[in-house]
Amino acid sequence: MSNNAEVSFEAAFARLEEVLATLEAGNLPLEQAIALYEEGMRLTQRCQERLESAELRITQLQARFAEPQPAYDEGPRPEEGAPARDPEQELFGGR
Repeated sequence: MSNNAEVSFEAAFARLEEVLATLEAGNLPLEQAIALYEEGMRLTQRCQERLESAELRITQLQARFAEPQPAYDEGPRPEEGAPARDPEQELFGGR
């Protein structure tokens, strides 16, 4: 695989799987195995960087489009002109 930084995550991951399968087969001369191991480490780093970048973008999008949430649920609000709720009355039934 070339050192092109614009290789997609999917292409880098597919090549990493090929490298791993070749190394696991174990039929390589030592120097070739070391070279493949080095390529695998570079691919791993590239994939990790791409994943971290994607995670950051998702986090930023979530923050950008998130709606503010109330700290707690206050329940339904009384309508205009309706008498205000009395929490003690609701809890204890006027005892």
